Amino acid sequence: MQLSQMFVHPMKSARGISYSRAYASQQGLLHDREWLLVTPEGRFLTAREFPRMVLIEMDLIPGGMLLKAPGMPAVMAMTQVYTRPVVTAVWKDEFSALHGDSHVDGWFSQYMGIPCKLLWLGMHSRRTLQSGNTPMSFADGYPYLLVNQASLDALNQDLPQAVSLRHFRPNLVIDGAMPYEEDDWSVIRIGDILFDVAKPCTRCQLTTVDPQTGEFSSDNEPMHTLIRTRQLPEGICFGVNLVARSEGILELGAAVEVVESRYTF
Repeated sequence: MQLSQMFVHPMKSARGISYSRAYASQQGLLHDREWLLVTPEGRFLTAREFPRMVLIEMDLIPGGMLLKAPGMPAVMAMTQVYTRPVVTAVWKDEFSALHGDSHVDGWFSQYMGIPCKLLWLGMHSRRTLQSGNTPMSFADGYPYLLVNQASLDALNQDLPQAVSLRHFRPNLVIDGAMPYEEDDWSVIRIGDILFDVAKPCTRCQLTTVDPQTGEFSSDNEPMHTLIRTRQLPEGICFGVNLVARSEGILELGAAVEVVESRYTF
């Protein structure tokens, strides 16, 4: 097995960037989900509610990012102006992040059609994983999401129309495994980094947003099929959430080894 693809999503629910080499910290891949769009009251916004968010693209530049979206001029968000602490939350986790640029807020408000503002996580996250002291980005619940290419291929055989990896917004993609083999993993090594497999990743309507059009699928796929085929004790699942035990560089082609499995035969 090997690492075949990597994606960094600098802003939660926006388009990811493909990398061949990336720094992996306990918080996640460098720059992953370090920006968050919220309402003026601090409620976080995602493509579950506003599917057009998946069309927002960004290029990472020194000290910030260049933002692009359909019908909008490009705009830069620079971290140096994000200095004002504000309270926000991701699900039940309440913590502080940094607000700064009203011009960027206006850009997002125009694109989204509602008042909103952009927050930056900061150099050091003020949020930690609920089960420990691991620093967390604006990700839903865990620092990493891994998808097995063979599992996606198996799912696509059951779908009326194939979906892409981007429907599932993974950080890490591996190939060379059996379909859904990842359900049984407890600890894996990718390159030199050990990862605990925290849990299967539960899924929602976000998987039905077409990453190319920013629209919900008319037939509720792939959720309709996942409901039928991927009901696990944790819920409707696809992929697995990981927590890194150490930090280092990950490169495509790195060997993936199963160190511990949940079941022994």
